[in-house]
Amino acid sequence: MTTTTSRHQPLTLAPETINSYRTNGFVHLPGVLDADEVDRYRAAAARAYDQEAGLDPDNQMFKQVVNIWQRDDELRELTMHPKLAELATQLAGIPLRIWHDHLLIKPPHNGTPTEFHQDAPYWPHADARHSLSAWIALVDVPVERGCMTFLPGQQDRRDIRPIDIADARDLFEAAPDLAYLPRVTVPLRAGDVTFHNGYTPHTANSNDTDDFRFAHVNIYVDRDVTVDGRGHVCTDPLHLKAGDPLPDKDFPPVP
Repeated sequence: MTTTTSRHQPLTLAPETINSYRTNGFVHLPGVLDADEVDRYRAAAARAYDQEAGLDPDNQMFKQVVNIWQRDDELRELTMHPKLAELATQLAGIPLRIWHDHLLIKPPHNGTPTEFHQDAPYWPHADARHSLSAWIALVDVPVERGCMTFLPGQQDRRDIRPIDIADARDLFEAAPDLAYLPRVTVPLRAGDVTFHNGYTPHTANSNDTDDFRFAHVNIYVDRDVTVDGRGHVCTDPLHLKAGDPLPDKDFPPVP
């Protein structure tokens, strides 16, 4: 195991785990959620799939449901899960807040992978010291169900524009030097979590199985970040100006 804990002590990551994350830009932590948690949150995710339209109802890649913590009490527990917040804070090494959560649900045989991209270029953050995502598997996610592949050690790249995640060539047209770098694919068991830096390039296969791929993602960002004035679905309704901080009510600080 990469962690130690007791009922009276906080969860503590091993130094080599933190170093692996900071060196490679991602880390796989097995068994973060127990079986009962997985069952409960998977059922909530399945209900959300049926009830929520998602950001783009016509998207064949996945159903993306953003900020479900604001509408579903059970999934709010997962977004605000103290264990996940502790792990993210140790990996980042700074105080964090929730940027947003999202369900990324790939139906069976969706036929559409999520192509290589970085996350952070899409976000309207000014001078964030760190951002990272906790990608939580609510079902087993082997390669053929849409697990992720990472380009390790590339999390310091800040020169890459936002990428078209439906275009398999786009990242490598924007950054040709990445095309022949080693790649690491990480199949997950239900309850496993990968944490990846907001600038770590990654991809996820299509779901070629007969079962849904349910993944819940918590995105954490520097608690002191301000916005840079660009539009984003999570900030547009708040009418923030460049230089404004993220309001705690909408982007809760985590312990």
